[in-house]
Amino acid sequence: MDQSASEQTGPNQTGSGAAGPSGAPGGRISPATALHRPLCPDGHAALTPPCAQPCPERARPFVLAATILASAMAFIDGSIVTIALPAMQTDLAAGFDDMQWVVNAYALLLGSLILVGGGMGDRFGRRRVFVAVFALASLACALAPSTTALIAARGAQGVGAALLVPQSLAIIAAAFPRDARGHAIGIWAGASALTTALGPPLGGFLIDALDWRSVFWINLPLSAVSIWLALRYIPESRDDSAAGNTGGLDWTGAGLAVLAFGVLTVGLTRLAETGGSSLTAPLLVCAGLAGTAVFVLAEARAANPLMPLSLFRSAAFSGANLMTLFLYGALSGMLFLLPFDLIARRGMSASEVGLALLPVGLIIGTLSRAAGSLADRTGPRLPLTAGSLLVAGAAAGLAAGLSDIWIGVMAPLVALSAGMALVVAPLTTAVMNAAPDMQSGTASGVNNAASRLAGLFAVAIVGAVAAAVFTTAAADAVTAGDAATATTQIRFGQLPPPGTAGRAALEAAFLEAYGTAMRVTAVWGGLAALTALFFLRGDKALKE
Repeated sequence: MDQSASEQTGPNQTGSGAAGPSGAPGGRISPATALHRPLCPDGHAALTPPCAQPCPERARPFVLAATILASAMAFIDGSIVTIALPAMQTDLAAGFDDMQWVVNAYALLLGSLILVGGGMGDRFGRRRVFVAVFALASLACALAPSTTALIAARGAQGVGAALLVPQSLAIIAAAFPRDARGHAIGIWAGASALTTALGPPLGGFLIDALDWRSVFWINLPLSAVSIWLALRYIPESRDDSAAGNTGGLDWTGAGLAVLAFGVLTVGLTRLAETGGSSLTAPLLVCAGLAGTAVFVLAEARAANPLMPLSLFRSAAFSGANLMTLFLYGALSGMLFLLPFDLIARRGMSASEVGLALLPVGLIIGTLSRAAGSLADRTGPRLPLTAGSLLVAGAAAGLAAGLSDIWIGVMAPLVALSAGMALVVAPLTTAVMNAAPDMQSGTASGVNNAASRLAGLFAVAIVGAVAAAVFTTAAADAVTAGDAATATTQIRFGQLPPPGTAGRAALEAAFLEAYGTAMRVTAVWGGLAALTALFFLRGDKALKE
């Protein structure tokens, strides 16, 4: 579900659908305005700067096609790669902690640099930083000879996505006149939602028909078409007042964010490797937390901070972002763990896993706008609370590990989809209404980064929990003679074939670890509901 594209706008650059100073009392965006501007596939409002000179009308369909193709690569990447993890783990003889880093290297660089990526497009030209880095990194992923090389290439892919994602909407804004821009972004959002939904079954088919590397190879023809369309039809656009100037970019904040969040993630991942038996992991976690504090202090003093702390003076804004961390952490943790259960324990193919996940994107895409209308009438607190509780219930249902696929998997996935559909648009409303109109782009960008970093930390935490519980349970469940073999040769996410000696004991250990980690995500869903209930208390306060 992976996550959204947003542009950071300047003091006088409200989004194309944003309310101006008179749009709502106190300079806030009204709920109707925030909800009915086009939504990105994960529900964040699409904020776009005004354009000076649109491109010729005959070129606009090709511009739209280029941005849709490019965005599709970034939006479907997370879901496809997650389905491929069990195959990667087997083929590369990798540990479970390595698979965490295949996911987290991408999320770390994307979440930390996405706001800088938007600024680089403004300064150096949006077409120039559009697709190339992501395409080259995808090639490196497909050719990776080892786990280490794959993780490094995934980090580069995250940098490429941080450049690509903000530029798509900015290019549309620069290419289309204001009276046609809303329709264009609506087409972009609908196509992106469709490609996001189709990503898992497509990825599963490619993995079964070819191998896991095909999920990266598929990006190359898409990139080639996007680059050709960009060079042929997309005029270069930039903010002339900032062109070539890097001084306005918060490089110090970006570097501190990568370093602090990276160290914290290493510490959490080390917990998965050692089961908490080493002092190194807690020390790294403490260092990461200290680095995060330094990042916050640096942002307080920065002239153009990535994360303006003034926004967090609003209890509603702080609450909405805290809820984002809990909710998207729960979602990311669930979608990270689920393929291991479906493939390793239940014996499903990658194609079957992709088809099982197909309803998630379709339900969210279909029901999100209805949830926006509900929030218009009732305020965001009710759908946010109800949706978060559904997500928590879905995690609890998956944690039970019931053998019946319809009750144990599909029913919780439907509940998860309905819960997220209730949440994505109202959460956008809460974030946007809590920020001054002239900072709406920054507010959306901060929330976007929060959702991606939530996934980063969630994968590290649930991975650490699952690995530690599995190691302990396997050692207790298997005879002493088999335990050493089981724990050194088989890791969480890998089980011997059915009927093999030790399969039953290891499957029981897997279920215990999987259920425990899933219950952690259920707790996060419950905390998201409590945050919505207590931080977003007054409907009137959110509308004024």
